[in-house]
Amino acid sequence: MSPTHETSLATNRVPEVTLNFWLIKLMAVTMGETAADYLAVNLGFGLTATSLIMTAVLAVALVLQFRQKRYVPWSYWLAVVLISIVGTLVTDNLVDNFGVPLIATTILFTVALAVTFLLWFRSESTLSIHAIFTTRREVYYWLAILFTFALGTAAGDLVAEQFGLGYLATGILFGMIIASLTAGYFLMGLDAVLGFWLVYIFTRPLGASFGDLLSQPIRYGGLGLGTVITSALFLAAIAGIVALMSVGRTDRDYAR
Repeated sequence: MSPTHETSLATNRVPEVTLNFWLIKLMAVTMGETAADYLAVNLGFGLTATSLIMTAVLAVALVLQFRQKRYVPWSYWLAVVLISIVGTLVTDNLVDNFGVPLIATTILFTVALAVTFLLWFRSESTLSIHAIFTTRREVYYWLAILFTFALGTAAGDLVAEQFGLGYLATGILFGMIIASLTAGYFLMGLDAVLGFWLVYIFTRPLGASFGDLLSQPIRYGGLGLGTVITSALFLAAIAGIVALMSVGRTDRDYAR
């Protein structure tokens, strides 16, 4: 192993891609959908006020995350949960407050994400999450994460609502896409970096679709659990897994 690679591993600021990673990520995006609806609708803050408040909270969380200079579970996943909520709100504002069609929103964020990846690659010659060990790379990383959440929200709503597939069918559709990409990686040699980012994008509409399925009223095609119960369940699950991950880390892990 080269010294450069050892250094990147020693100071990488994001987690390894494990089963826990995908479980928490999927729950975070599900909660992002339901929590955004809860704050904007159930608490009556409205989209604009909710967006301003959550963007400010996210900014504080990202400052904490950037100050760590290494992967620390609680700060990293706090930022992911909050950026999931903000990404949802960004799309909802464009669609509901500014009247931008879902298909245009989907195209907009696809282009924004593609430009982010292009600039990142031209600057750093890699898009690998195993080498996020500089502030510049971390900035690109979190910007890409934001756009994946906004894009996933737009794409999920486009398929479920405008195309009329409904929440369950949409969730199954994106689940099948993820399964195909997983098979492509393990069986057909799909590039690891490309496969990771594609799955990361598609887990957003998958989680959002099942979040809506659980929380929306029965008359709208949901199961009627409501945003409070759905958000609380997923938040508790996320907190529990992150707590276990934090307890399981050794002093050497934190020194990395």
